[in-house]
Amino acid sequence: MRRIALSLVSLTALAVAGCSAPSDTAVAQSEAAPAPLREGTTPIQASDSYYQSAAEAVDTRIQQRGVKSAKNVILFVGDGMSIPTITAARIYAGQQRGLDGESYTLTMDTLPHMALSKTYSHDFQVSDSASTATAMVTGAKVNSRTLGILKEASFGNCASVEGHTTDSIFELAERSGLATGLVSTARLTHATPASTFAKTPSRDWEDDSSLKGGAAGDCKDIARQFIEWPEGDGFEVALAGGRAHFTTSEEADPEAENRTGSRTDGRDLTAEWTAKSEDHVYVTDKAGFEAVDFASGAKVLGLFEPSHMKFALDRDEDPAGEPSLVDLTKAAITRLSQDEDGFVLLVEGGRIDHGHHGVSAARALSETDELDQAVAAALEMTNADETLIIVTADHSHTMTISGYPKRGNPILGKVVSGLDNAPMNAQDGKPYTTLSYASGMTACRMVDGEPDCVREDLSDIDTEDKDFQQPALVFMPSETHGGDDVAIFATGPGSELVSGVMEQNEIFHIMGRASGLVAAPTE
Repeated sequence: MRRIALSLVSLTALAVAGCSAPSDTAVAQSEAAPAPLREGTTPIQASDSYYQSAAEAVDTRIQQRGVKSAKNVILFVGDGMSIPTITAARIYAGQQRGLDGESYTLTMDTLPHMALSKTYSHDFQVSDSASTATAMVTGAKVNSRTLGILKEASFGNCASVEGHTTDSIFELAERSGLATGLVSTARLTHATPASTFAKTPSRDWEDDSSLKGGAAGDCKDIARQFIEWPEGDGFEVALAGGRAHFTTSEEADPEAENRTGSRTDGRDLTAEWTAKSEDHVYVTDKAGFEAVDFASGAKVLGLFEPSHMKFALDRDEDPAGEPSLVDLTKAAITRLSQDEDGFVLLVEGGRIDHGHHGVSAARALSETDELDQAVAAALEMTNADETLIIVTADHSHTMTISGYPKRGNPILGKVVSGLDNAPMNAQDGKPYTTLSYASGMTACRMVDGEPDCVREDLSDIDTEDKDFQQPALVFMPSETHGGDDVAIFATGPGSELVSGVMEQNEIFHIMGRASGLVAAPTE
């Protein structure tokens, strides 16, 4: 009886506690949700159905959990960084350091909040980088291959843009007096960085030479939109590749022999940048980058290649040298931290995607490793109580990890059995690699103008060489994107809103509400 009596007492206590829980929770939420640092605004796309749905989803979480205020926001995007890419990069990074790859921990693995992101666009099941980046920085899902314009606008049709533009989180930040920055290993005019400032029905209109045909109308090319961006005092720092889109066809490239810029309108946009003020600086190589005092008020445009920056594995081949993604991230945070009002920064590991498109797993994984190192640098340089850091991908790829290799087997190697340490062969008697792709140019080889699709014998081939291309199943001129969910990792104020399976455009609303840049949805 004594045991029963105690149980009844316990149940009574629990019941009493349960009755008081709502008020306790409300107090806890109130304490966890101080007044926003800023009075949020309502962007012009607020009537969009995708925007409204995502805004309401995030607002519901805020009502349930509260949200802490973020002075700064850093969005890391691993372009094409699928979940298998993260797993393989984890093993790769560990093995490169002489450690157990399977148990190795990436920095992004350690962030306390995680979710899955649904990456479809308005019109595509498997999306591109333009629509997915636009979703993350504007809060609305849009048509593939478009930047900064709503779903009502048509791809390639300039006239359809009118009345269907968006405000990105970077534009809202500039209007509120925050500092803004862009870092990418891809071209500055490429899809992900361009989503922060461009409004265009075609992601391919990177300079005026591509703006041909009636549908182009009076649209401005993407490079021109960057230079003429009207928001606040403009970007404090923009570090990437892609200088050919900013310079003229009459102008020799400072590094690439026998190469000129691409512009046909006679405008040298790099000169227009430096003409803005004495503080505007333009650099093209590692020496110029290292000469900049990023702890000053300089406004820095760095364009380190005519097109994309070098892969990390190929960076030593650049005669003039170029900084790493880690170097660029540190410089950007140093510069943006000079602004006492806070900042919003995008850091893109853009060439993860390009490694995958070329069925070059070595390059894709090394780029992922470098992005992870940039995340580590950001964590070291920022205050965890002030800075919301989100690490995610725009879309996935078709790379898979398979074949029952033994633990410790090189992730770039051929499959070796965990049972007897013997090489494992497929039904055709040939060895196969742990990593492969569902699509790509290695599915067949062109012989006398005809595809030969008999699987290559890899017995005497070094699959760990950086130039080795993994095998593919479906013969394509380039490996394709994948449509599976991607990971979101987060830390800092606002990261508590990252959980479950989320629509990709909810990322904007989390960044906007935590920073106080975006107003709560109205009834």
